[in-house]
Amino acid sequence: MALRTIIKAPDPRLKLKAAPVGTVTPDIRQLMADMLETMYAAIGIGLAAPQVGVLARVVVADVAKRDAPRQPLVLADPEILWRSVERASHEEGCLSFPEQFAEVERPARVRIGYLDETGSRRELMADGLLATCLQHEIDHLSGVVFVDYVSPLKRNMILRKLRKAKRLEAPADEEERAAL
Repeated sequence: MALRTIIKAPDPRLKLKAAPVGTVTPDIRQLMADMLETMYAAIGIGLAAPQVGVLARVVVADVAKRDAPRQPLVLADPEILWRSVERASHEEGCLSFPEQFAEVERPARVRIGYLDETGSRRELMADGLLATCLQHEIDHLSGVVFVDYVSPLKRNMILRKLRKAKRLEAPADEEERAAL
C-alpha cells in the first residue's frame, strides 16, 4: 500500500469524468488499498479515484466512528440504482476542499450497485451518513463536487479561500525545491 497525493481544488482535474473499470484487476485492487490508506491518513470518510489523479470509477469509504472498528467499503463502477424521494441535509466537507464545509441536500436513502474487491456484483442500501458519503464520492466520478450544490455566492467564497491558500503554499514549495 502507498499513500497517494490528494488533488486540491480548484484543480481542473476534479471536474473530469472517470472511466468504468469493467473488471477488478490486481491494479484496481492495489488502487483500492492505496486509496483506503490515503483516506485514513487524511482522516476522511470517503475518497474517489479522481481525487488521487486516477480517472477510474473507484470509490472507498468508511463512516465508522473514530473509536469503533474500521468498516471499509471499496466500490468499483458504483452506480445509484434507486434514490428516495425523501431528502436529507448534511454538512459536507471534502479532502479536496480542505477545511471547507457546506450544507448539501441529497436523497436520504440510496441503493448502490457496484463491484467489490473480488469483482463480485453487489448491492447496498444506505441511509444517513453512509448515503451522503456514497453520493458525494460517486459524484466525484462524474466531475461533480459538493460545492456544485451550494449557492454561487457560497461556492465562490469557498473557491476564493482555496485559491488564496494555494498561493500562500506556493512560496514554501518553491523554497523547498530550491533547497534540494
